[in-house]
Amino acid sequence: MRHGILSALLAGLVLSAAAHASPVFVNGLALPGSLSDLSGGSGLNARLGYFSDIYYDPNRREWWGLSDRGPGGGVLSYETRVQRFTLDVNPTTGAVSNFQVVQTIKFANGGQAMNGLAPNPVNVLGNAFDPEGFVVNPRSGTLLVSDEYGPSLYEFDRAGNRVRAFTTPANIVPRSASGEPNFASDAGNTLGKRSNRGFEGLAISPDGRYTFAMLQSAMLDEGGATGVYNRIVKFDNDTGGAVAQYAYRMEGSSQGRGISALVAINDREFMVLERNNRGLGVDSDLSSPNKKVFIIDVTGATDVSGIDLDAPGALFTPVAKSATPFIDLAANALGDLGGLSPEKWEGLAIGPRLADGSYLLLAGTDNDYSVTQNGTGTQFDIYFNSAKGQRIQCDLGSMTNCVAVAPNGSVTGTPVADTDGYALIPGVLHAYKASLSDLGYVAPVPEPGTYALMLAGLGLMGFMARRRMRAS
Repeated sequence: MRHGILSALLAGLVLSAAAHASPVFVNGLALPGSLSDLSGGSGLNARLGYFSDIYYDPNRREWWGLSDRGPGGGVLSYETRVQRFTLDVNPTTGAVSNFQVVQTIKFANGGQAMNGLAPNPVNVLGNAFDPEGFVVNPRSGTLLVSDEYGPSLYEFDRAGNRVRAFTTPANIVPRSASGEPNFASDAGNTLGKRSNRGFEGLAISPDGRYTFAMLQSAMLDEGGATGVYNRIVKFDNDTGGAVAQYAYRMEGSSQGRGISALVAINDREFMVLERNNRGLGVDSDLSSPNKKVFIIDVTGATDVSGIDLDAPGALFTPVAKSATPFIDLAANALGDLGGLSPEKWEGLAIGPRLADGSYLLLAGTDNDYSVTQNGTGTQFDIYFNSAKGQRIQCDLGSMTNCVAVAPNGSVTGTPVADTDGYALIPGVLHAYKASLSDLGYVAPVPEPGTYALMLAGLGLMGFMARRRMRAS
C-alpha cells in the first residue's frame, strides 16, 4: 500500500483539536535587520543572525537565539554562533518587549572555529557547520545543536567548545548510488537527506534523557522535493546513538514545504512548525504564506529506522498529528511588515510561566541576515519598505546601485533612486499565551547545579530576612 497507511488506522493518527485549544496572540516585535551581535566583528560578520531556533531554559531563566551558517548561503566565511538574549515579559499579559543581546558565543571544534562555509575539500564536515536547532540539556547545562550539513548533532560546553558528536544513522547520511557519502551537494547523490534539508528541528525530553532531531523534509530516496514524509530521529543522550526514527507527514502542496522547529511539550507530545517558502524574505514569493504549528504525539508510532517510507507495500504508523493547526503564524502579521507574513518562521519555544499559570510561547523568524546572492555568488543586501510593501536589492553594505525586486522575488533590474523608507528586513518575534491545561506542558527537570544554587539563594534570603528582623 503506497505510503504504508492502513485506512483502518487513520482515526488513530489524528489528535483531537479540542485537546489543545489554540493559544492567544499577545503582541509582536520587529527587530532591526541592522542590529549587531557582541562578537566584536564588523560589517556582515557582526550583523545579528536572527532566529534559526529559539530556546528558553527555565532552570537558568535564559533565552537563547541560534544563528545559522551566516550570510551568503554558505559562500561567505562566517564563524557560527549562538546569542543569549534578554526579553522583558509582562507577567500578566505575556507581552514581550526590550529585546537585548547579552552574550555571543562562537562554536569551535578542537580550537578551530566551526565555519558556515559549505562542506568542500578544504572545509570538511565537522568544521563546516550550519546550526539550525538548539536546546539545553537540563541534566548538565550543556548545549545541543543540530546541523543541516551532515545532518549532525553536536554537544558543546557553555563556552561553545564541541565536546561530542552523536552518531548519525547511516540511512539518512547523503550518499551516491555507490554508497559514498557526499555532503557538498546533491550532485550524484541518490540516498539520504537532501542538501540544506538536514536536521532542522531539535527537542529534548523533560528528563534530559533523549534528544529528538527532525529532518527539514523528505529524503532523496523517499520522494525528494515531492515527498510527503520526513523523519524524526530519537537519540539517547547517554550513549550518543539513535534508538528510533519516526515518520511525520507534511501537509499541503510543495512550495518549498518543510518543517522549521520541533519543541517538546512533554515526553511524548511535541510542537512542529511547518512552513512553505512564501512570504517576506530576501528572494521569496510574497504570496500564499503557509506557516503553521501542529501538535504531534509519538505514542504508538512505528520505529521506521529500517523502513523505506515511500516503498510500495511499506506498512507503518506515522506520528499522530493534530487535524487543525495549533497556531497559524501568518494570522497576525505586523504593521511594521506592511501586513505581510515573514517567509522563514524558524524559532519556537515555550517560555516562562505567567502569573495566572499559563505559559508564554515565543515564535521567531530567520531573516537570512537580509542578504541574498545571484547565480555567480555575488552578494547583495535586501531592503524593505513597509508602507509600499516593496523590496529593493542594493550593493552589499551600502544603499547603492539599488534595483527593484518583484513580488515573486525576481530582480527586475529597474533602478531605484529614492531609497527613503527602506530598511533591512527585520527579525520578528510573536508572543502567544497558552493555558497549562491546553498545553499539557512538563518543564525540564532542574539542572543539579542551578537547583543547588537556587536552594542556597533561598537559604541566604531567609538568613538575611532573619538578620533584618533581629536588627529591628
